[in-house]
Amino acid sequence: MTGHTEEEAARTFGKKCRGEKRVSFPPDEEMVSGFAESRDTQRAGDSLTLTDIILAYKQSCGKHKVEPKAEIQEQIKNITCLYKRARCLDLKGVHLDYHSCESLEEILKSVQFNLINLQGAGLEENGASSLLDMILYYESATHLDVSSNASMGVSGWQALARLLRQSGCLWRLDACNIPMLEYPAQALSKALLSSRLTVLHLENTCLSGKPLFTLVGALKKNSALQELYLCDNELNSYQDAMQLGELLRYNHTLKTLNLSNNAISDPGLEELCDGLRVQQSGLRALVLSNNHVTHHGMTHLKRVLPFLRTLETLDLGRNNLENQGIHILKESLMMNRSISQLSLASVGITCEGAVVLAEILAESHVLLTLDVRQNHVLTGGLMALALALRINHSVLQLDLDQNPKEEKDEFLIEIQKTLLSRISELCVANAAAASSASVSPRDEEETAAPLPSGPGAATQTAD
Repeated sequence: MTGHTEEEAARTFGKKCRGEKRVSFPPDEEMVSGFAESRDTQRAGDSLTLTDIILAYKQSCGKHKVEPKAEIQEQIKNITCLYKRARCLDLKGVHLDYHSCESLEEILKSVQFNLINLQGAGLEENGASSLLDMILYYESATHLDVSSNASMGVSGWQALARLLRQSGCLWRLDACNIPMLEYPAQALSKALLSSRLTVLHLENTCLSGKPLFTLVGALKKNSALQELYLCDNELNSYQDAMQLGELLRYNHTLKTLNLSNNAISDPGLEELCDGLRVQQSGLRALVLSNNHVTHHGMTHLKRVLPFLRTLETLDLGRNNLENQGIHILKESLMMNRSISQLSLASVGITCEGAVVLAEILAESHVLLTLDVRQNHVLTGGLMALALALRINHSVLQLDLDQNPKEEKDEFLIEIQKTLLSRISELCVANAAAASSASVSPRDEEETAAPLPSGPGAATQTAD
């Protein structure tokens, strides 16, 4: 298979033939030189064995004059069933030139996989184009990782775009550690206009600026993507944050947006909050860890938190919020009725901030997990949290540093250990109570004596 489109072939053919209008045909016996198998016919795996597939792969390698890869053969040997998708074809770090890619067709035509990992495989333009066209033709993967392949070229990106547009089974793409400049950004964005993709990882792809503008332009019209990961892209607090705010205004099907390790900062958070304000449905998880946000940015978040109805996970970890930032968020977090997972790891709070969090816990009925690791919370803060958990019955997990912090008095360290243990016990008790309460009335009926039917049955069960 080749990575060139029919149009490109036609143009090339036209250039060669310009000025010449002769047409010739070979002898009849040479007219048919080969045939293409239909992907709709019975798959080879219905009759082949693993030994047959490995033998065909070796023969294909011989035909293309490349050495068979031992790691590929070993993975094929470990496949347990040819009638359903194998777990993974892991080609991470396996150098694949054009001929190596061509030789893989004997495997792809016989076995389908959940994940094909091509991370760091050194794919060049022709090899990438050929291999990605095969993956599309045989519907070979539901999850594809092409990360760390910076030399796929125009033809490789065209093939990837075709795969995204036409595949009926691909739901996740990882394309990290690749400079997403000019043509790659354009090809990917155009494909996303009609792609069925639901998860997209674009970490460390130099998206800041025009590439992000191009991507957001497509995603504002996309109704399939549910998870978007844009970590480590040096996204700034001005044009980039403005584009992300626009994305949140117009896309109401995206459920997870991970922006970790960027430079959104306080002005950028204001743009995101303006977008969040119109999110009546959609976004459920927003990850903003390590974005140079301070307590000043919490004033923007404070205004929008009470109105959010779908946001369940908020990660503000590794930002310098300090105690003042927790004070600013206190009232709005108490008013919010959707956030069940809150991360405040390494935000520079002390016992003062922990006491404010304890007050929030005492009022909350929806918070399930709270992460306050890597903060300077001593005995006083732990005591406040333990007392709050005696009132709160919703928190199932409260993450704290398990090694006691240094105190002036030695006996306080022992108290810390006791409080940490007590907090863990209270969370376990909440989890057990929640698990018991989640047993449906139908389950109870199946384990208890039969109850009479009628209007009184439900009341009797509840009692």
